[in-house]
Amino acid sequence: MNAHFFSERFFIHHTSQQLNLFDTFVRMTKVDFIIVGCGLAGIAFCEELRKDGRSFMVFDDASQQSSKVAGGLYNPVVLKRFSAAWKANTLIEFALPYYYEIENYLQVKLVHETSILRIFNSTEEQNNWFAASDKPDLQKFLDDKIHQNSNPNVNAKYGMGLVLNTGRIDTTVLVNSYFEYLEKKGEFNNDSFEYDALLVENDFVRYKNLQAEHVVFTEGFGLKHNPYFNYLPLIGSKGEYIMVKAPELRLDHILKGSIFIIPIKKDEYLVGATYDNVDKTDLPTEHKKDELMTKLRKMINCEFEVVDHITGIRPTVKDRRPLVGRHPKYNNLFVLNGLGTRGIMASPYIANLLFDHIEHNIGIESEIDVKRYESLFIS
Repeated sequence: MNAHFFSERFFIHHTSQQLNLFDTFVRMTKVDFIIVGCGLAGIAFCEELRKDGRSFMVFDDASQQSSKVAGGLYNPVVLKRFSAAWKANTLIEFALPYYYEIENYLQVKLVHETSILRIFNSTEEQNNWFAASDKPDLQKFLDDKIHQNSNPNVNAKYGMGLVLNTGRIDTTVLVNSYFEYLEKKGEFNNDSFEYDALLVENDFVRYKNLQAEHVVFTEGFGLKHNPYFNYLPLIGSKGEYIMVKAPELRLDHILKGSIFIIPIKKDEYLVGATYDNVDKTDLPTEHKKDELMTKLRKMINCEFEVVDHITGIRPTVKDRRPLVGRHPKYNNLFVLNGLGTRGIMASPYIANLLFDHIEHNIGIESEIDVKRYESLFIS
C-alpha cells in the first residue's frame, strides 16, 4: 500500500470519527434531572421539579406496578394497635394539598375523602380505642365514641370506631394521567433504563443522548436490580387485592376488620391486602385470593362476586423507614424509595426533603437518610 493511499484513508477515517463525535455533541440534550421510575415517589419528585421550573426526563417501562395496584388509602393511624403512623400530622398536611393541586391542573378526580370504620372484636379493643383517642397525637384522628353497626350485612357485634381525616387516592388515574401529561410535554420515555449506558462524571452525568446534573432513582422494588443502590436492604412485600361486586353491601365508608373493604364505585369494593415477604413475583396466587375471600366472609353477610385479582410488590425496608439520599461514591446520584405501605401519605413530604437536600444542601433526617446503611456499600 503506498503512503499516499494510507494517509488519505487515515484522514477520511479520522475525519469521520470527528464528525460522529460532533454529531453526538450537537444532538446531546441537556436537562437538570433524569428520573428513573414514575410511581408515587417519582411523580412526587417530578412535582418538586415542575414547581421550581427545572427540566427533567422520566424513564419508566411499567415493570413496577405497586403504585397502580395499591389501595390508595391515606390513613394517619395504625389501626392494628391504635397508634399514630410515623409523622402522621406532617404527612397529611403535605399530602392533601399536593393531590388537590394535581387534580386541579390535570382535571381528573383523585381524592375521595372517606372516613374509616374500624370494627372492634372485643370490649378490650373498645377500651383501647377510648384510651388512644385521648392521646394528643391521635385526638384529631380518632372519634371518641363507639358507633353501633346499622348495616345488616356487616358483622360488628362490638361496634366500630370512626377514623377521621382519611380517604382514598385513585392511584390508577394518578399514574395514567400523569404519564399522559409527561408524554405531551416530551418529558417521558417508556424504555427500560440501561444502567451500563450511564456515564457518571464529577459535575454531570450522560445517558445516551442526555446530559443531566443529577439522576434520581425512584424505582420501587425495581431498585434491587440497580447496580448503584442494590446494596440497600430493600425487602419488598407482595400485596394482593381482590375486587368484588356486592350489590347488597351498600357501604359508604371504608371498613377495616382483618382486611380493608374500600368502596370504589357503585356496588364494587377493593378488598385487601395480603402481605408476603417471600414471594417476589407479580403473579396473583389462588391461596391468597382464598385467604381474602375467607376474611371477607367473616366481615360481611351478603353474597359477593370476585371480578378482579391484582398484585404488586411494595418497596418495604426492615426498619420501616424510607430510603432517601445521596450515593456514597457518586455525588450526582440519588435515591427516593422504601415508602412501603404509606407511599400515598409519605411521597410528597419525602420528595420535598430530597429536593431541598439536592438544591439547597439541607440535611436529611438521619432515620431516613441512606447514610444509615453506608456500611453495607462495597465500592
